[in-house]
Amino acid sequence: MTTSVRTVATAYGDARLHTDRSRRPLAALALGHGAGGGVDSPDLTALARELPRQGITVFRIEQPWRVAGKKVAPRPQTLDAATVACLNAIRVRCPLVLGGRSTGARAACRLAASMGAVGCVALSFPLRPPSSPDVTRLPELLGVGLPTFVVQGERDRFGGPADFPEQVDLAVIPDADHSFRVPRRAVLSQDETYALIVEAVVEWVTARVG
Repeated sequence: MTTSVRTVATAYGDARLHTDRSRRPLAALALGHGAGGGVDSPDLTALARELPRQGITVFRIEQPWRVAGKKVAPRPQTLDAATVACLNAIRVRCPLVLGGRSTGARAACRLAASMGAVGCVALSFPLRPPSSPDVTRLPELLGVGLPTFVVQGERDRFGGPADFPEQVDLAVIPDADHSFRVPRRAVLSQDETYALIVEAVVEWVTARVG
């Protein structure tokens, strides 16, 4: 499958929409990237490569600050506005799930309900900054107002699985850190880890629209 890329004008500069379409989509998943990387992060790339084969079209939203070559993400309001512009440029007839990794997961939580999504997928949700352990983003996660699925590494320094309340629908990725990297002696290899993430997301999204 071939990824198509198009430019989307936003109030904060041009964004890019990377699209991997399923031939017979049951659902579409729009994903925002994190503050420390772009749409080419290995987990987002794995989802874009594998999900279309499972009937899920994937849109990866590249924020204007990344397109412009900047290294620091702007404030949340700017990220949200650019995300909305990209979502408004998407045309699908199937149900839409909004998601993202880290900072992109926070934006998805804030926007999913207002953008007409049927669910939200939060990869490596940054529950609390390591430098400020008393700060929590849990209200963003619990306030989505839609079915929400969190995929979290067992060793995520922004919040491990035990830090989330029981009512959160959570998939734990063994030995993985915030970037879903695993050590050499992990239970699963790095490729198996990404495959597990893909499997978990496919099962959850399919259950929402099936």
